[in-house]
Amino acid sequence: MKIKNSVIGVFGGSGFYDLLENPKYVDVKTKWGSPSDKIRIGEYAGQKIAFLARHGQKHHLPPHKIPYLANIAAFKKIGVKQIIAPCAVGSLQPNIKPGEFVILDQFVDRTNCRPDTFYNGPITAHITGAEPYCSNLRQTAIDACKKLRIAHHKTGTAVVIQGPRFSTKAESIYYSKQNWEVINMTQYPEVILAREMEICYTGIALVTDYDAGLINNPKIKPVTMDEVTNVFNSNNKTIKKVIFEMIKNISDSKDCDCQSALKNAIL
Repeated sequence: MKIKNSVIGVFGGSGFYDLLENPKYVDVKTKWGSPSDKIRIGEYAGQKIAFLARHGQKHHLPPHKIPYLANIAAFKKIGVKQIIAPCAVGSLQPNIKPGEFVILDQFVDRTNCRPDTFYNGPITAHITGAEPYCSNLRQTAIDACKKLRIAHHKTGTAVVIQGPRFSTKAESIYYSKQNWEVINMTQYPEVILAREMEICYTGIALVTDYDAGLINNPKIKPVTMDEVTNVFNSNNKTIKKVIFEMIKNISDSKDCDCQSALKNAIL
């Protein structure tokens, strides 16, 4: 199904299902299979919005089983040109506190065996991964956080682990010592696949807790599940405000390199 005019795509998980009022449900098929769920189409501030539950509406897809290729291909098929992708993360650094946001600019891939390219031959493409996140969308997210006075970090590296298990304390300490900021299970290959489809993508990390490697830090209190749940629910309410503020200010600009990522990349 092709929708006229450009569309802003939003990935989300639990707590985001009511992002759009009275949405139209669209079942999109791709050559890479079906996406995680039906896509919800709605409007806000004159912009068409497409929402897709990354893990499925019933949260039945663990991180390593998400159909990342189908999700990105489905967004591309309906005309999405920009993707806002909030994700829950754990903090790897004491100065990055639960409840704060991190506007990601880098990732480190620690996953394994995930399908992570649309180019498996006979066509081969080598896109640059130096700056994986859209500079324009990142600035739009930063500006939204500033306007709404939301505690945030302008840059940050997410180490992406395979899941569904969490890190051991030894692994987490190692990641922290590399000066990476947050840990997550879904940013890869999502961001790179968007780039292969020449779609602008921004990852907004929602910090819910401190990761295992920081538990013995005397400055940090052990996290309880109640605290994680409270922060998670609060973050969901706050990120919706950020998303709506971003949507009001997103333009179909072509002055970033995301929408020409395949130029000189295909052999």
